[in-house]
Amino acid sequence: MKVLGIDPGTAACGYGIIQADGGRLAALEHGWWRSSAREAPELRLKRIHDGVTGLIADHRPDAVALEESYVGADARIALSVGQARGAVLVACASAELSCAEYPPATVKQAVCGYGRADKVQVQRMVATILALDVAICHILAAPLARAVAAGAAR
Repeated sequence: MKVLGIDPGTAACGYGIIQADGGRLAALEHGWWRSSAREAPELRLKRIHDGVTGLIADHRPDAVALEESYVGADARIALSVGQARGAVLVACASAELSCAEYPPATVKQAVCGYGRADKVQVQRMVATILALDVAICHILAAPLARAVAAGAAR
């Protein structure tokens, strides 16, 4: 199963695509869309919508998981996040792809075993679960091996 996960926001909207195969998880792609508060809101939302549409077309996920809005003390931030969620939901509906929504505490509980984990704890667990440290090692190993080989050839 392939899942596109989205952490919505208008200043930064993060995404990750994972593949589950027989209990093993693999990270396929991750990133974010950034925008400035000086940009027109409709352009910021269009960037998110178009980005999600592109990811769906490129990766053809089986499902989309979206973090529910957290209503904190700042109503403007809550509204902005809600608009970003709307852009994501419309992109998914246009692709006839279902969306599952999870509250932040449920996401943290599933990843860390603790629903009040902070961002750093969640990031560490995601890196551990997806063996991102191994992927980073693999990416850096080839250039490092070439550099060592070049030095030994002298």
